[in-house]
Amino acid sequence: MPVLGDQYQVGMQDENTVPPGAQVTGFRRETSHNRGVQLRYSYRLYPSPGQQIALARAFGCARVVFNDALQARQAAFAAGEPYVTDAELSARLTAVKKTPERAWLAEVSSVVLQQALADLNTAYRNFFASVAGKRKGPKIAPPRFRSRKDHRQSVRFTANARFAVLDNGKLRLPKIGDVAVRWSRELPSAPSSVTVIKDAAGRYFASFVVESDPGPLSGTSRDCGIDLGLTHFAVLDDGTKISSPRFLRRAEKKLKRAQRDLSRKQKGSANRAKARIKVARAHARVTSARRDFHHKLSTDIIRESQAVYVEDLAVKGLARTRLAKSVHDAGWSAFVTMLEYKARLYGRQFAKIGRFEPTSQVCSACGVKDGPKPPAVREWQCAACGTVHDRDVNAAKNILALGRRERLNASGGDVRPGPALAVAGEAGSRRGAA
Repeated sequence: MPVLGDQYQVGMQDENTVPPGAQVTGFRRETSHNRGVQLRYSYRLYPSPGQQIALARAFGCARVVFNDALQARQAAFAAGEPYVTDAELSARLTAVKKTPERAWLAEVSSVVLQQALADLNTAYRNFFASVAGKRKGPKIAPPRFRSRKDHRQSVRFTANARFAVLDNGKLRLPKIGDVAVRWSRELPSAPSSVTVIKDAAGRYFASFVVESDPGPLSGTSRDCGIDLGLTHFAVLDDGTKISSPRFLRRAEKKLKRAQRDLSRKQKGSANRAKARIKVARAHARVTSARRDFHHKLSTDIIRESQAVYVEDLAVKGLARTRLAKSVHDAGWSAFVTMLEYKARLYGRQFAKIGRFEPTSQVCSACGVKDGPKPPAVREWQCAACGTVHDRDVNAAKNILALGRRERLNASGGDVRPGPALAVAGEAGSRRGAA
């Protein structure tokens, strides 16, 4: 029986720790087990100086191919010519590699260049689908040129590139060499592709896409309602409160010092480049620590709950208020995404509650709506039944009840407690009155 353990968590120990968070794309509002899902496993790479030069060459060639193809399509559109197809772009790439001006493109793997074209095609498809209204979410802008000044670069190798994981633990990449890898765990199956990433902190990672089917976890009868917040990161319906770690707030002093040092360095100097990397590494440590916390908490909740319900928060709206820094520091969206894909992967139920549900105004004991309350009110007493509620725990109970409504009502289940005694002196009707 598979157990959801540390192999699917991010282990943050120091700046060299690999962030191996598995991610799955494509979710529905309610999630159940789906066999044969694709997961992404990330590992830290340690290329030699020569391999770093080869990777920089690959990053640059992929960027040039992407920009050339984008320029060709923009020029055709401006001239009123037909849309340049994917096949035509690929043929142009093959021809331009034979010219003296672009002969250096042959120094890198051809798969890397073809994947740069594939990235452009994906960007255009997403843009067209967004314009036509076929893509959910915010509108997507048209593709734009890649910059060599971007501190995050990546290239992708597919199975056609014949990359390989060697017996000695190194990763063999075409025209790059055998790169040392820090394996935090084994791959569950043969990878279909690998993306080599260089982040802003100068670290290298290999991100593998693999097919995985660990199967559902053992059944449990517990359902969990979660109310997300700032004072407490999460409050469960059973009264459990998880304090907010506030990783960014705790690191602000170090970040302030590093950013002040960066601002004092002359632009274009080597010392400024070193100071920039220090700032990037400080931010990377905050990001990794937050991701580690999200993974461990979401793992525990999925392991112990058969169904998980959360509120669909308007994070973008909250991020435009005076609480913006705290909202971004909490990382609610990333945490909910982890709950979604882990529920799908391990056979748990997951659903989001509408953001306009008055979870903080309704009494979870009798169901009477007591009215809106300012955020400073953390406890309140129901005027109908007299129950004293903790604001967050009551909201979590209401989220649980609303989540159960659709799933249990079909089989006649009760989503709220039975009738309670009326308060003395409360108006009512006589028995048998019509």
